[in-house]
Amino acid sequence: MHISRRGFLAAAVSSAAAMGLRPEAWAEEPFAVNPKEAKAVEYKFQRRDMEFETNEPAGTIVIDAVKRFLYLVHGNGQATRYGVAVGKGAKAWTGEVIIKKKKEWPVWVPAPYHLEVKPDLAKWIPGGMPGGPDNPMGARALYLYKGEIDTINRIHGSAKPKEIGKKATAGCIGMLNVDVIDLYARWRLERGW
Repeated sequence: MHISRRGFLAAAVSSAAAMGLRPEAWAEEPFAVNPKEAKAVEYKFQRRDMEFETNEPAGTIVIDAVKRFLYLVHGNGQATRYGVAVGKGAKAWTGEVIIKKKKEWPVWVPAPYHLEVKPDLAKWIPGGMPGGPDNPMGARALYLYKGEIDTINRIHGSAKPKEIGKKATAGCIGMLNVDVIDLYARWRLERGW
């Protein structure tokens, strides 16, 4: 079977549009992002726009850690729902937090609980691992604070498709890179950031 360059580009544009991304959104990234990974996620955890009743204002992010969903509230009973990976056991958190920082392809500095499990990660302290495809924070990170205190938890990319819908993180909310890029762009629009 032969696919022309034009046919390949048309298929890529069509695939990206079906997933809610501008085709150029993932193509303009400084590191490779695979939009096809979204299709590898169990169907019920794939991103979708849907009805969502809440009293929260547009731009609020609501996380249902039990069901493994993150909702970006748009108002008027609408939201975008994403499947996520959440913290294992005692590493899971609850409560209300605010996003005080956001970064594209962020630097990652291992937290103390990472070092307990993998002491060799100390090589990334104090400066951190630069952003990129091997960085556990992935394509985007939203930093969660309680007041002025950094919780050390993030909503971030780089989760593997098989982790979505599972208790698979060290405490953060993990998303596919393609989904966290989408969330980041939509949230910025909703919040005017």
